[in-house]
Amino acid sequence: MSGPIPIPRFSRRWLRVVIPAALLAVILGGGALALAESETVSSYWDGLWWSLSLVTTVGFVGHAPTTDAGKIISGVLMVLGFSLMAMTTAAIASFFVREDEAPDEEIDRAFQARMTEELRLLRQEVGELRRGLDRAGTTSGPPG
Repeated sequence: MSGPIPIPRFSRRWLRVVIPAALLAVILGGGALALAESETVSSYWDGLWWSLSLVTTVGFVGHAPTTDAGKIISGVLMVLGFSLMAMTTAAIASFFVREDEAPDEEIDRAFQARMTEELRLLRQEVGELRRGLDRAGTTSGPPG
């Protein structure tokens, strides 16, 4: 048994990837919506506005999509927006949690260092005792 499985922490570094990816999705989604939803979305700029509103979890700006492609694109943008909001919130929350846990982590590191030193000293002492017993056993011989 190796102990509890560590819970992975969300890293704020992921935001460097996620935010540009979301921006790219908004730009591409705007064009895709303008193509797929020509009755509802009149231009690329309307598609971009609609795409941005879906990613920011605001919802549809006007009517819901009427084509299957428009519904799929909208669904992907909604899930992407929800995921982006969750990851951003997690990154901000992890910042505060890490600040609160920093003193505890420092205490744990100091404790581990102290225990490691104690184990080293105990190992050294046990080694010396064994050597002393070996010397005593070889010089006195068996009891007789």
